[in-house]
Amino acid sequence: MNRIYLDHAATTPVRPEVAERFSELLMNSYGNPSSIHGTGREARRILDESRSAIARLLGAEPSEIIFTGGGTESDNLAIFGTAEARKEEGRHIITSTIEHHGVLNAVQKLEAAGFEVTWLPVDREGRVSPEDVRSALRMDTILVTIMTANNEVGTIQPIREIGEILKDHPASFHTDAVQAFGEIPLDADLLGVDLLSASAHKINGPKGTGFLYQRTGTKLSPATAGGEQERKRRAGTENVPAIGAFARAAEIACETMEDRAAEHGMFKRLMSDALMGEGIRFKINAEEAETLPHILNISFPDTDIEQLLVNLDLAGIAVSSGSACTAGSIDPSHVLVAMHGEGAPELRNSVRFSFGYGLEGKDIRDAAARTADAVRRLTRIQKGEQL
Repeated sequence: MNRIYLDHAATTPVRPEVAERFSELLMNSYGNPSSIHGTGREARRILDESRSAIARLLGAEPSEIIFTGGGTESDNLAIFGTAEARKEEGRHIITSTIEHHGVLNAVQKLEAAGFEVTWLPVDREGRVSPEDVRSALRMDTILVTIMTANNEVGTIQPIREIGEILKDHPASFHTDAVQAFGEIPLDADLLGVDLLSASAHKINGPKGTGFLYQRTGTKLSPATAGGEQERKRRAGTENVPAIGAFARAAEIACETMEDRAAEHGMFKRLMSDALMGEGIRFKINAEEAETLPHILNISFPDTDIEQLLVNLDLAGIAVSSGSACTAGSIDPSHVLVAMHGEGAPELRNSVRFSFGYGLEGKDIRDAAARTADAVRRLTRIQKGEQL
């Protein structure tokens, strides 16, 4: 039985061209980019070229790109760095209830330390209202952090509209674009953001590297103490092979974005049509919203998510829920709670299918058939019927 990987929103396989670039740099470009000798200067050249390549893709200046260890570190640097740099100006932060835990837990930590946080709700499609942002703004608001697109249901947020609202307000505007970078067009100036986080492993690059965009003039305190790397904003020797591979992955992602969006949209339709053809009852979460092309979150009535995930894994289908599994228990997705409310059935029966590199239409049809078998079996068990 062939395994079908439908969890690309969690992490992605590294593309061969990217792996080749990583291996080449790992073996041959081992210098420290802070060293002044030839080997170090070669590493610096690669670092500078990678920074410039990523900056071009974001409509930014190379000096505005800070390389980090991944999306969570980028989120933390943006949030804690802003809080530290601007705490004398105010201690109010605005965010949403559906943020990734890299943002969610960082903001909660600041809240516990005495910062005041306004947690914005979302509608049933998982969308933040720009007007809610406007209403929540205060003179002492120093940071607004709203994700570009949700990692569980795929809803794309009105970042550009929020950016327009914040044009005349001194608060820094951060967006977690980890799930969106390389999937939809992003331009820092058009979005109106001051800080933007991204990660390599979501776009067929290596794990352990990411970046934070920091608009020139945006206040930010470094999160680590040490050397003067990354213009004193992120201490520690840069991971040159991973950064070089990240730049290559980002270039490929942006070059192929339009074709991949069309293909993944076709996969979404194929999956839902195939499930419908199997006679399976289901509902798509955030069906009416503008969503990322590669994420499809489906609720299957009369099933239990924990059992469904196990059954799909046994059937060779790799998917995930928005929940955190721990030792025989599963916690409801905070995203689905925000969308549907406490106690909603969607909290216990929703699965995220996410598409990416290496998939074909036949894989989607096969996955839909296996999913339908698992859902039918679990539905009969739930209703107490004989198998």
